Amino acid sequence: MAEKRQIVVPGETIVSGNEFLPGDGAYRDGEEVVANRYGIANIFEKHVRVVPVSGAYYPKRGNTIIGTIVDITFNGWLIDFGGAQNAFLPVAEVPRYVNKNEMAEFLNFGETVIVKVWDVKSRGVDVSMKMRGYGKIEGGMIVSVGSNQVPRIIGREGSMVRMIKDATGCDVTVGQNGKVWISGKDTDMEVAAKKIVEFIGCNVLVAGLTENVEKMIKEMGLKTDDVEVVSEDTDK
Repeated sequence: MAEKRQIVVPGETIVSGNEFLPGDGAYRDGEEVVANRYGIANIFEKHVRVVPVSGAYYPKRGNTIIGTIVDITFNGWLIDFGGAQNAFLPVAEVPRYVNKNEMAEFLNFGETVIVKVWDVKSRGVDVSMKMRGYGKIEGGMIVSVGSNQVPRIIGREGSMVRMIKDATGCDVTVGQNGKVWISGKDTDMEVAAKKIVEFIGCNVLVAGLTENVEKMIKEMGLKTDDVEVVSEDTDK
């Protein structure tokens, strides 16, 4: 079944039929699947969910987030990622042994990191950077977008990000908290990637977004590979 989108409000029926499965932002009422928040309703392969078009970021286990070191404790670092509380990175969750007297040498105040959420508690968020692809950011630029815009920037199975990478040659890492790190060998290409990311963020509700992004890339004198790109609002 093809993907469908529509703006819905709480209490509005999105679709009727027992074959549809309600996901985030939706619930079943008899045979109807109803929205419980304002946002974009997605119907894809019988799965129905509503992605908010605004609001704060709420971390989930498995999310990738990008944040800044704001404090160093006796056993880890506190990271500001734009949430209600700071995230905590324990010394045990970094890829190598760090002496507690040398913690500031490994990660210091004001440095930016890419981390993965591994636990969400009432008192805060615990994160890790043990895995490949996570760690301190060096060079490049950070672009801030709304966390609700992140799914469109990522695209289904990372397809939209892949198109940006192919067009600019830059590495693009998207944090679910609305921070995007762009790193390339050429500053001009970093700026081009930034413009594309910001364009997507400003047009999340526009129909035919993928085609518009491809058009923009061509108008910038860049090339897109023959890759199927279908962006989707998903918590990937």
